[in-house]
Amino acid sequence: MSRTRAGFPGNHPHMLFFQSQRLPPRLAMQPKNPLDWMLSEALDSLTRADRLRQQFGRQEACWEPPIDVLETEHELLILVALPGVNPDNVETVIHDGVLVISGQRTLPPELRNARIHRLELPQGRFERRIALPFGRYAISRFVMDGCVALRLAKS
Repeated sequence: MSRTRAGFPGNHPHMLFFQSQRLPPRLAMQPKNPLDWMLSEALDSLTRADRLRQQFGRQEACWEPPIDVLETEHELLILVALPGVNPDNVETVIHDGVLVISGQRTLPPELRNARIHRLELPQGRFERRIALPFGRYAISRFVMDGCVALRLAKS
């Protein structure tokens, strides 16, 4: 009686079941083109992500800009990396102790028909939520070294 790698005899009922099952082509063990495999996996991941987004109700896809948060005795200073975004187009709201920063980055109209060689800065809607220390704040906005800066004066 021959033994398989799993320790079952070759004619064991479990082995006969597995041998009789045909795997879908996607799961079958066969040599694949690595690029085709990567693209297939990426598309599957995007499909799953979109299905989860729809299932859990986020209406619009968005990205989170990186931030730095600094605190002094009199204020919080939040630097939001949003190059090319006008600070007047950035919405800031404090709700239940959470600062919500949101807006949208879009390509300038004169570049919308340009051939894109590389696009690393995210486009579209963004939103960032930051839990704030307990207190009252007055918010002001300005530009600082390519970032939208938010000054939250403590009151």
